[in-house]
Amino acid sequence: MAATVFYLDEVPAPGSTAVLDGPEGRHAATVRRIRVGEPIMLSDGHGVLADSEVVAAQKDRLELKILDRRVADPVTPQVTVVQALPKHDRSELAVELMTEAGADAIIPWQAARCVANWEAKAHKAVEKWRVAAKQAARQSRRPYIPDVTDLHRTVDVVDLIRTAKANGAVVAALHESGAGRFTDLPFDGVSEVVLIVGPEGGLDDSELRALAEAGADIVLLGPTVLRTSTAAAVALGALGALTPRW
Repeated sequence: MAATVFYLDEVPAPGSTAVLDGPEGRHAATVRRIRVGEPIMLSDGHGVLADSEVVAAQKDRLELKILDRRVADPVTPQVTVVQALPKHDRSELAVELMTEAGADAIIPWQAARCVANWEAKAHKAVEKWRVAAKQAARQSRRPYIPDVTDLHRTVDVVDLIRTAKANGAVVAALHESGAGRFTDLPFDGVSEVVLIVGPEGGLDDSELRALAEAGADIVLLGPTVLRTSTAAAVALGALGALTPRW
């Protein structure tokens, strides 16, 4: 079994000693009960990986000897998920699922029909998503933690689509009214994909028009209607099979 991954802001050079403390150290020492002699994979969350061995353990802190250090190649195409805010009880689940499925960036979106409203608590809510993404990245042993951006409004999403299309990206808005299929989009050779997932209540007509006019393809993901909290993970799985990501 591969070594457990934990994150440091900076991974030192081979031969050095690293200290894992704070929330990561407490999780490693108290929850995972990692002890002296056990292997741990360290990462900075931006692609750096290092094999290490625990040389000292306390209740909320581990000391580790760095054995080697390398940089993991990023997958291609890079995938950004624009996620309309799910209901409270499924909000962080959506982040966990798409992180485990391989999302590279996550954009929370205050769409018109979102039941959740972050207007008064956006900073706190975004931080919760960032914590959820980090925890899910650790669970799935990812060298890259997805970047969770600040809250976007529809006007921001439209600007993002225009920029992405100008750079040659495929932009797919997943919706039951789509005339085409997700699997028919031209993914060959693209370096970036943007997935747009609407809220439980669906995208309203003005949003669909705005997304399409900005260059997004309105497409069907599959034969069934998925919940907003699971749609991105399913799309990422399909992309894994359709592109070199897997």
